[in-house]
Amino acid sequence: MDTNRPVVLVDDELLDDILKLAAAAGCAVERIPDAAAVRPHWTAAPLVILDARGIRDCRDLGLPRRDSVVVVCAEPPPTELLRDALALGAMKVVELPDEESWLVGVLADVAEAPAGSTGRVLAVLGGRGGAGASVFAAAVGLTALRNGSNALLVDCDPLSGGLDLVLGAESEEGLRWPDMRLRAGRVPVSALHAALPGRARGAARLTLLSGAREGIGPEPDAVAAVLDAGRRAGETVICDLPRELGDATGAALDRTDLAVIVVPAEVRASVGAKLVARRLTERGLAPRLIVRGPAPGGLRAEEVADAAGIPLLAVMRPEPFLAQSLDRGQFRPRPRGPLTAAARATLRALDTESTLDRRSTG
Repeated sequence: MDTNRPVVLVDDELLDDILKLAAAAGCAVERIPDAAAVRPHWTAAPLVILDARGIRDCRDLGLPRRDSVVVVCAEPPPTELLRDALALGAMKVVELPDEESWLVGVLADVAEAPAGSTGRVLAVLGGRGGAGASVFAAAVGLTALRNGSNALLVDCDPLSGGLDLVLGAESEEGLRWPDMRLRAGRVPVSALHAALPGRARGAARLTLLSGAREGIGPEPDAVAAVLDAGRRAGETVICDLPRELGDATGAALDRTDLAVIVVPAEVRASVGAKLVARRLTERGLAPRLIVRGPAPGGLRAEEVADAAGIPLLAVMRPEPFLAQSLDRGQFRPRPRGPLTAAARATLRALDTESTLDRRSTG
């Protein structure tokens, strides 16, 4: 039994349509003859596709609610079908052929995602302007790539100047936020890989969605679609967020597993970080603090954390030649340097300390 394939229990009149859509998505599916044969697959299959009779039979069999159930029909769904779909936790009732593109996207996500893996989202914010949050977000993305993980680096700060400048990718082909034209809905991560600039290391890839130098931020629905795509594909998603928590930032924070605030070792920054942390706490997050040197006034990182009231996650000494490497478009944190050490600590925390209570698959 291949538990990595979606299972399909539909009548013959819908089966051909499902098989064509699966082929378009590059996703192999397994047809199941009846509800009893679905039972061994019910828990492990990444996706279950049912028609009206299939979902009724599964309900009558007493199968429990589960995520990632899709119900398909060839006409507007009656109330009874919607009720049965809700009872089994179906994510959507899809009317074909009108919603074929949505189902292709779902199948493509299944084909791309590592089995049993859901990506996590890291939010990086500055405690004050010029704190170094964008540089740190880029360092986390590059460190994840060096570790052999696929990562998606998302620039959500319209006034940051663009993360492509941090990575020296401003001349590379690929879309930026103003070009994306995204609305609410699902986006296959393969579409992001094809459209956006990035970096590769072996089989791993860092994909960059940067802002442009126009001061125009992304829409909340677009942020949600991109982050959900990365999570479904099992990627590490790193968001560079502004301190002003607008709607687009809120969409990112609603999907965030770990939020970190970057501050220099100074009193004013600790006060600013405390204000940012208060807003994050109101959204149900428990932020951690990254303190970077130098400390001109002699403040210790622990003193900054105490003043801000935020648990300390990592301390960064000054990164040698950082300003020169950024100005030359040659930003590559040293493998054993302070930026990489703090990035690794953050990735470990992201892997073990999720603050997200619910996982969206829709």
